[in-house]
Amino acid sequence: MSDHKPLNEKTLELVARRFRILADPLRLQILQALHGGEMSVGELVEAVGAQQANVSKHLQQLHRAGILDRERRGVQVFYAVGDPTIFKLCDLVCGSIDSRLEEELRALREDG
Repeated sequence: MSDHKPLNEKTLELVARRFRILADPLRLQILQALHGGEMSVGELVEAVGAQQANVSKHLQQLHRAGILDRERRGVQVFYAVGDPTIFKLCDLVCGSIDSRLEEELRALREDG
């Protein structure tokens, strides 16, 4: 963030809200499942292995946050990622974690 101008308080709150919405393993599983394209609620329930009520609750939260798009077709509801930059963020975080784990593993091998 050093290349950017300081963020105002309102913007910082919005950024914190975005991180809070992503700070749930089931929501991350849902996003991972949707990386390949849109899915129905039933398909997502099967993909993540959770109860439909729980998946629906998290889908609604991701939708309200502007991360997912929702479309009703007859009796089914389909979700798709509406903000593809979310995958860039996840890739950055995952890459950072992978690097950190590799460093720790390397240090353990050197000590052992």
